[in-house]
Order: sequence, then C-alpha cells, then structure tokens
Amino acid sequence: MSRFVLITPNQDFAERMKGAVDGALPGGLHTVATAELPEQPEQIFEHLGGTRPAVVVLGPDVPLDGALRLATVFDVRFPDVAVLLAADADAELMLQAMRAGVRDVVSPGVEPEQLRIVLQRSVQATEGRRREAEPTTAESHRGRVIGVFSPKGGVGKTTLATNIAVGLGKTAPMKVVIVDLDLQFGDVASGLDLSPEHTVTDAVSRAAAQDALVLKAFLTLHPAGIYALCAPRDPVEADMITPEQVSRLIRQLAEQFDYVVVDTAPGLGECTLSALEECTDGVWVTGMDVPGVRGLRSSLDVLGRLGLLPETRHLVLNMADPKSGLSVRDVEATVGVPVDVSVPRSRLVSYSTNRGVPVLQAPRRGDKAANALGDVVDRFTPDGAARTRRRVHRRVVVS
Repeated sequence: MSRFVLITPNQDFAERMKGAVDGALPGGLHTVATAELPEQPEQIFEHLGGTRPAVVVLGPDVPLDGALRLATVFDVRFPDVAVLLAADADAELMLQAMRAGVRDVVSPGVEPEQLRIVLQRSVQATEGRRREAEPTTAESHRGRVIGVFSPKGGVGKTTLATNIAVGLGKTAPMKVVIVDLDLQFGDVASGLDLSPEHTVTDAVSRAAAQDALVLKAFLTLHPAGIYALCAPRDPVEADMITPEQVSRLIRQLAEQFDYVVVDTAPGLGECTLSALEECTDGVWVTGMDVPGVRGLRSSLDVLGRLGLLPETRHLVLNMADPKSGLSVRDVEATVGVPVDVSVPRSRLVSYSTNRGVPVLQAPRRGDKAANALGDVVDRFTPDGAARTRRRVHRRVVVS
C-alpha cells in the first residue's frame, strides 16, 4: 500500500524522499516523475488503484500556482489527505500555502531525516482526521488496554511489551500504541530504537488532555506501523506525573486506538495501580526463579484483595529454562494460576533487544522464542484468541 505520493521531475529530491520513507515509515512511496499536475485528486488515486494515500508531496519543480490550486481541492474535498509542498518559500508563499490548506512547506534541499519527521507528523494528522470522520455510534469506541506487569525488574517485561505491540501492529496497522509507564527508567525507546521528540510528560499536559489531536502529535511513529509514547528523558519528571493523569491518558488513547499496550514499572506504584484500573487485560511476567515467582504470588494476592485484577489475565513464563531447578508445575503451584505461555531463553531475543528491533518485527521461522512471543500476541487477536481457546487445556512444556 502506497501511503505517500510524490509528484516531481526532480530526481535528486525523489531519492531523498525514498530515503526518508523506505524502512522507516509504514507504507510505500509512489513517485510520479513529471512537472504536470493533475486537475483532480481522483487522477492521483487512480495510480494507487483507487485508494487514498496519507500524504501527497508536490514538487519541487512543479508550477506553484497549480500546486496551490490542487492543495485547495484536496483541503475541501479530501481533508484527510495531507498535502506538502517542496519549494523555496518566502513569507508570502508560506501565507498562500497555509490558505490553500498545505500541511507543511519543506525546502527542496531538505535532508531525509528531517523530511521523515515532517512526513511522520503529517501521517499522525491524517490518521486523526480520518478517525474523526468515521461515523460515530451511540457507544463510544474503547480499545483493548493490555498492561504488562511484574513485581521485579529484569524479567524481560519491556521486551515482551514491545513484541506484543509490534505483533498487534501487523494485524491492526496504525491502530496500536505502546505507552512506557516506567516513568523513571523506562526502556521502550531503546527497545524500539527510537529517539522521541516528545514523551509522557507532554502527553499528560493540559493541552493534550483537552485535544485528542494534540495528544496524537506527541506520539512517535515506529516503522512497524505502531505509535509509541516513551518515558520522560529526565527521571525527575516522573514525580510531576500524577496517577490521575495516567488514568486520563490511557482512557484518551483507548478512545483513539484499537490496542493500547502499557509497559509498567516493576512493583505496585501508584501510577501502576492507576493503569491497572484501566486495563482490560493483564499480562504478568516472571522468570524461573524462586524470588520472582513468590513475588508474583504476593502481588496477585494483594491485587485480588484490592479488586484490581483485570477482567482477563495472562501469565507468561519468560526466559524459561528446564535446567533452572524449577518446573512449570512448580511455578503454577506457587502462583496459583496456570502458565499460559512459556518463552524459552533465546540468544535471538537478547540480540534483538540490544539492537532495538523486536523479534516479531522480522521473526525467524522455527525459532521457539519467536513462536512463543507470537502465541502471546495471538491471545489478543480475534483469530488467535479462537485458536487459543481450542488448545486451552494443553499443558505448557518448557523445552
């Protein structure tokens, strides 16, 4: 699917546009190498088999009058398609472009990295407009909120959360967001190899709380077709974020996305408890060690007494090793609930984590850890959940 269309005879700019999109932004690029602009948007859609792109870039070296006229037509008839203009702009042209509905004006010499940021923001804007344009029902949309929890660190919680998000992104592209609620030392940004411009601190601001489009602008788009909201860069900022803000943020995101994956801090802090109250699913992660398993049992007992256990619960045994001295039966007997998925210890997972590329972003066939992570994702997709129900009584085996 071509989410980006470029119309220009300028081959150098076309190469830089290709560099900005390929492998970094979801969807492909369709280039029309001509200075002649179509009269109507539908003529562009015909090149894409009748589908509408997210972003249309006009120029450089196209007639400015024609570009502004076409942008005006898009703004009136197809406001959910962002039009960008590549031209040397002075104050007068910027004003004309703004009046014509041009989303942004970039220099013909813009570098691919900067162009990628502009394209990313444009995609975010179009996704928000398209969602607003969808017919509303009497009951407001609420996506599935999947919280990933562990009483202690070092069990691969963030690795699991990022793989869940990337895996869901394959079945629901652009409808998945992962939120890093380990506000002091969160690793979602490094786990996805992102350098976010904005963080949770921006997303809980008053402006974002009052406007869904402002909130969407604070999200970072990942090449796998998911959005990420990363932890603050300065751990001190964590103290400025309240549990009430966390609850409101998750509710806002659940209204805009089909899936909200929440990576929490170890333990049961106030923000973690607030997130739990908003979750439809809780994924508990533990390794095969006695302190971790006992800690999980204590956490579940406390949450049960508080009435904070989500409607649906999933237990994942991570970095499972049959030589650890514990068995799956031992873990289940201690925790008091069955293990749903066992993810074996894997060099591939460690390598992918260090690279910032989740295993499920480009899985290797036959790898047991990748298959197990896929099983976790399946528990949240309609087709996968049906398969899970059919094999629910099969015992998990560590191999």
